[in-house]
Amino acid sequence: MEADRDTMARDNRQISIQLELRANEVLAQKGLTAMQAHMLLYILCHSEEGASLTTIHREFGYSMASLSGLVKRLREKGYVRVERCAGDDRRKLLFATEKGRAVQESLDRSIQAVQARLYDRFTPEELTELDRMQKKMLHNLSQTGEMTNKEVTL
Repeated sequence: MEADRDTMARDNRQISIQLELRANEVLAQKGLTAMQAHMLLYILCHSEEGASLTTIHREFGYSMASLSGLVKRLREKGYVRVERCAGDDRRKLLFATEKGRAVQESLDRSIQAVQARLYDRFTPEELTELDRMQKKMLHNLSQTGEMTNKEVTL
């Protein structure tokens, strides 16, 4: 029996949506969304040198407009601060504040709990195979570039 690719694509989308919803539920008590928490954790991991929006954009694939909004909200909540880069006034670096560092462990635990729920009942071998297949899918999409007219059907 051949796999239904349309259903698989919809299931992947639903997994992503459900993962985001569960993470948002867990993180709501901190006043953060899943996207904000992931960004804050990234900034925390790069707190020595600071993280630029461009670097975060490359890492996560979020649009620069979305990232700007996220930074604004994280600044308003007191989790991050912005500094101009020495030698390049146009470039800004993001650093975690003391408040941001104080929630790091809790954010890690919250995200790990959601991931544990997602991967519950998977064997280590299944997780390894899933990881391999997801990387292959991402590689396929990144290599495609623009689809040719022959590939696009109306």
